Amino acid sequence: MTTLRAFTCDDLFRFNNINLDPLTETYGIPFYLQYLAHWPEYFVVAEAPGGELMGYSATALMLCMFTVMGKAEGSVAREEWHGHVTALSVAPEFRRLGLAAKLMELLEEISEKKGGFFVDLFVRVSNQVAVNMYKQLGYSVYRTVLEYYSASSGEPDEDAYDMRKALSRDTEKKSIIPLPHPVRPEDIE
Repeated sequence: MTTLRAFTCDDLFRFNNINLDPLTETYGIPFYLQYLAHWPEYFVVAEAPGGELMGYSATALMLCMFTVMGKAEGSVAREEWHGHVTALSVAPEFRRLGLAAKLMELLEEISEKKGGFFVDLFVRVSNQVAVNMYKQLGYSVYRTVLEYYSASSGEPDEDAYDMRKALSRDTEKKSIIPLPHPVRPEDIE
């Protein structure tokens, strides 16, 4: 049985099998520690019965290498207070088990409790498997962010979709009305 639990500092030494996926953004240890210190409720892990990590997300880190990592940000006055999925990754051997959907559901519940208007995330335009999964979970493309992901080895930078899902506080669904034109990373607040 998979166990969801709070991410701990020790998990930083256990999630390489998830983090080394080519579509997963990796960060330095200080970045993860910042999330753990500021938004611990958004940092959860899924752990397999044998203790291996299943995945993680910067909203929740799942051992059995399935994690999600996130945070709350934005302005309440401008109806922009929201949950943000910084990372969501599941180890290849634990994919297609519904773990990503469970972590996203957990992040959405936390964001609801914190009074968020929506949940957002960024995903590579080329990652159609993830884009389709998020659409199945009720997310829609809010805008395209040009050259959001830095490329390596001479490849061009890659665009991202900013995908959003309105929460119950956004009764008019204003937060998910798509922008008619793409933006650049420096235009994002």
